[in-house]
Amino acid sequence: MSDDLEVARKYTSEIGEEDVGKQVLLYGWIHEIRDLGGVAFALLRDREGIIQLTCIKKRSPDIIKRLRKTRRESVVKVIGEVKKEPKAPGGYEILPDYFEVLNEADAPLPLDVAEKVPAELDTRLDARFLDLRRPRVQAIFRVRHQMLQSVRDFLSEEGFIEVNTPKIVSTATEGGTELFPISYFEKEAFLNQSPQLYKQVLMGAGLEKVFEIGPIFRAEEHNTIRHLNEAISIDIEQSFTDHEGVMRVLERLIRRVYEDIAENCTKYLEWLGVNIEIPELPFPRVTYDEAVEIVKNKGEEIAWGEDFSTPALKALSENIEGHYYIVDWPTEIKPFYAMPYEDQPEISKTFDLMAGSLELASGAQRVHLYDLLVKKIAEKGMNPESFEFYLNAFRYGMPPHAGWGLGADRLVMSILKLRNIREAVIFPRDRTRLTP
Repeated sequence: MSDDLEVARKYTSEIGEEDVGKQVLLYGWIHEIRDLGGVAFALLRDREGIIQLTCIKKRSPDIIKRLRKTRRESVVKVIGEVKKEPKAPGGYEILPDYFEVLNEADAPLPLDVAEKVPAELDTRLDARFLDLRRPRVQAIFRVRHQMLQSVRDFLSEEGFIEVNTPKIVSTATEGGTELFPISYFEKEAFLNQSPQLYKQVLMGAGLEKVFEIGPIFRAEEHNTIRHLNEAISIDIEQSFTDHEGVMRVLERLIRRVYEDIAENCTKYLEWLGVNIEIPELPFPRVTYDEAVEIVKNKGEEIAWGEDFSTPALKALSENIEGHYYIVDWPTEIKPFYAMPYEDQPEISKTFDLMAGSLELASGAQRVHLYDLLVKKIAEKGMNPESFEFYLNAFRYGMPPHAGWGLGADRLVMSILKLRNIREAVIFPRDRTRLTP
C-alpha cells in the first residue's frame, strides 16, 4: 500500500494552523462514532493522539454512509481538508473527501479502548493488543522508551561500553534455588538471574566501564504488585572505584532520566495525569543500623541481620521522602561477591536505592581478591569449582571494581506512580501468566 504522494501524511498531533484549508492524509483507528443524521462525527486515533472527522451528508453522502457502517477500532485511511474547530480535540477537524476501511474490527470488543467501561488488569492483559491502543497505556511506553534512551545516552557519555552477556548459564549467579532450569542438549542449564558474574569478568578483561540493559529471570513464587519473574535490568560495572563512586553515577543517572522525561514527554505525562519532580542530589543515605532503629520505633518487628519486610519498608519511607540509599548492610545477607569492610567484616560495602518503599536498585563494591572470593563462595555453601570460569578472571590481575543493577520496570513504575508493575511491562511474566 503506497501513500498518496501529492497529499502530506500527518500524525494527529502534527496538524496545526499551517494545515488549515489543506488536504492531509491520516491513518488510524476509529475510536468513537456519533451519528446525528445529517452529520456524523468520528474520532480517529493514531499513536500521537485523536482528531475529529466531521462527515456532512450534503458534502460527502457516500462517505457518511460508509462511516455509519464502520465498527469501532477498525483501521482506516482518510484524506480530507483541515478546518479549525475549537470544540474538537486539538482544536481542528477533518472534512473527509476519501475514506477507506483498511481492516474491519470484529464486535463486540474484548474491552473498551475508549475507557468508558473500566476493565480489571487481568482482562486488560488478556487483551493486551487492544489495551495498548489506549492513549494512557501508550503513554506509559513512550515514557519508558525515553527512560531507556536517557539511560543509554547518559552511560555512553560517561564512558561506559554497552555489552550483552549470556542468559543461558550453567551456574547460579548468586546461589540459592530461585532459578529456572532448562534442558540444554544433554546438560542442565538455567536462565540467568543477573549478568553479575559476566560483568565482573569484563572488569578483568580491561573494559573498565560496562553496562547492559537486558532480561533477568527469577523463579520466585511471589504474587505481588512489584515482582515479576522476567524483568529488564539496567546493570553497570566500573573499575578503579568503590561503592560510593557507583552510587554517585546512579543518582546522576536517575536525575537525568527525570530531566529528559520532563522535557520530552510533556504530552504523555498529561495523558497520564502525572506531574514529576526532578530529584535533588545527592540522595540521602541511611545506614542499615539506622533503618532498623527507625523501623523498630515505628512498631515493626525486625532483628539485626534480617531483610526489611514490605511493612518495614513502608514504615521507613514515612520518615524519608523521595529517593534515598540504605547503605552498609550485614555481610551475611548480601551475595558472596559483596566486599566487607576491612575493619568490620560483618558489614559490607553495599547499598540499596529506594523510592519510598520500593527498592529500585542494589549494588556494592565487589570482592576483587581471589583468595577472599573463594572463601566467601565456600561460606555460602557453594562449590568454588562450579565457578571456575568466573574465578579464573580473578587470578591474573583483577582491578578493584563496583557496580549495581537497576530495575527498569520498577523505575517506570516509580516515575509514573503506577499501582502495579505489570502496567509498566508490555507483556508481563509472573507465576501465573505465560500468555500473551
